[in-house]
Amino acid sequence: MSYKHLFSASLSGLGEILHFAAHSHHLWPDAARLGQDAAIGDAMRLADDKWDHFFGDVYPKAQNHVATELNLSDPSNVVFAPNTHQLIVSLFSAIDAKPIRLLTTDGEFHSLSRQRDRWVESGYITFETVPLHPIESFDARFIAAAKTGQFDVIFLSQVFFGAGHIFDALEELAAIDGPVIVVDGYHGFKAVPTDWRPFEDRMFYLAGGYKYAMSGEGCCFLAAPRGVAERPEITGWYAAFGDLVQPPAGGVGYARDASRFLGATFDPSGIYRFNAVQEILANEGLTTQVMSSHVQALLAILSAKIASGEAGVLAEAEQLNDVSTTPCARFLALKHPDAQAWQKALHKAGVMTDVRGDVLRLGLAIYHDEGDVRQLCEVASEALT
Repeated sequence: MSYKHLFSASLSGLGEILHFAAHSHHLWPDAARLGQDAAIGDAMRLADDKWDHFFGDVYPKAQNHVATELNLSDPSNVVFAPNTHQLIVSLFSAIDAKPIRLLTTDGEFHSLSRQRDRWVESGYITFETVPLHPIESFDARFIAAAKTGQFDVIFLSQVFFGAGHIFDALEELAAIDGPVIVVDGYHGFKAVPTDWRPFEDRMFYLAGGYKYAMSGEGCCFLAAPRGVAERPEITGWYAAFGDLVQPPAGGVGYARDASRFLGATFDPSGIYRFNAVQEILANEGLTTQVMSSHVQALLAILSAKIASGEAGVLAEAEQLNDVSTTPCARFLALKHPDAQAWQKALHKAGVMTDVRGDVLRLGLAIYHDEGDVRQLCEVASEALT
């Protein structure tokens, strides 16, 4: 079984190409076009008044979708931005300590790592990383480092984009007093069932629509605890709306809710797409649990076929993530010195995958079925040497 009917335009556009990079650029469902058309329609119909409609109706719907998915008690504690980088920069600017002492890992995505390295050059931050490998001991090692009290900000992924490891010590992390804690949930949101209610007053959750929310660019969000990082230095004029709290000596006021992290004018179409896609998923009964179960079953089949040699030389790779446990990441991470060459050969043979260093990643989605897995293995066995 698959849900190919929801992706008819994307699959038709790809033709004979097999898309196994859902963990990277997830295919857009047909509903995304409905959202895009609605954004254009509102702009043409309402002109200047579109922003009243957007912030009065479209934006709150998106906040509600995130709050429902994460089981948040207050949707107003969700703020949207065009990308996670903008949110990271704004959040760090709200930290009073200088230099900011950061604890992170060597497995974070570039939205943090490049900015982090530049901040080190300027003296804005210092940082310490906890190595992701060996994965078996990572959670305990990270918690031990976080408990030392030496850091102002703690930043790590919920699901690591390279190895597929799922951090399983959120309760212990949230119990640590003092530092601002940020969890990058981009590979977890709509992929791994996540109840953020126990952590909503303590930790930030960062994610977006590009991957498993299936709605493309321009729709990232931050679930922000109230009373934490209240006055970001990087602030746009949209953050001047709402119920503002003035500092004791006057000056720039900030909202109590997550809108304190808003920037300035942006393209709202990504949020329209996000709403349209979430609505169609809800109508189809495709909860994160349902989708995860579908994908996990296919990942298990693919893993077994690779191990048995049905995908040729892919059997020589080290599989970094265990797809037999629940929950699991929605991709296989295969480590091998030839990963870069394999990715290029597969692309030439009509299979889209992606590669990070020496790790080939095969991402599955609800538009895949057993036939697709079988075809992938057949192509790999012929195309790879």
